[in-house]
Amino acid sequence: MTIADKTVLVTGANRGIGQALVEDALRRGARRVYAGTRRPLVHSDERVTPLTLDVTDARQIQAAVESVESLDVLINNAGIALYDNLGDRTAIEQSLAVNLYGTYGVTQAFLPLLVGSGGAIVNVLSVMAFAPLPLIPSYSLSKAAAFSLTQSLRGLLAGQGVSVHAVLTGPVDTEMSRDLDVPKASPEYVARAILDGVEQGEDDIFPDPMSESMADSWRSSAAKALERQFAALAPEPPKSSARSVA
Repeated sequence: MTIADKTVLVTGANRGIGQALVEDALRRGARRVYAGTRRPLVHSDERVTPLTLDVTDARQIQAAVESVESLDVLINNAGIALYDNLGDRTAIEQSLAVNLYGTYGVTQAFLPLLVGSGGAIVNVLSVMAFAPLPLIPSYSLSKAAAFSLTQSLRGLLAGQGVSVHAVLTGPVDTEMSRDLDVPKASPEYVARAILDGVEQGEDDIFPDPMSESMADSWRSSAAKALERQFAALAPEPPKSSARSVA
């Protein structure tokens, strides 16, 4: 997979990592970049097509599908992080709605296009999928669930020529992490590493110095080996409908 001459869709494209991904895809020569945002977006590059896309809104997702003619790379980047202590179910539900079900809903909607192009799904997650941060436990558990979703999709879609990539970020200097007093990578650095990982065919992408320190131990871990073993047991994909595989 190369980004040059490809069509890319980025959710949560108005700021932070999403905005940086749009710019880096353009730099790599993407033919078209669909920028999904909840509010209208204006971009100076004619290759950018704004999409009004709240990933929790089924009608907006369907409208976006009808606006996209072809798609090679779907980047599920939209996310929410709430500071909580698991004392309020609402925080858990909001986190799951965006970080898990939003990713699932957008992926399902665009899956026929991706199967047709032999494309790629890129889910922007977090190292908190491995170990929860007690400051934002609802976020952590939603990213763990989204990581499991990503691994499941990877096994189910491999037979249809769609690659599925998990992006496991450490702290990034965005509005979402502004209250965390720790060293952070820039969104631009992270975006470059994400698209490098996609082009290099990495299943699990560790795009910043903190997460990169975990990469080798994860790739050689018993858990990763078990994922590969289980993936080999994936059923044959149905021939009639790409939608039903996930």
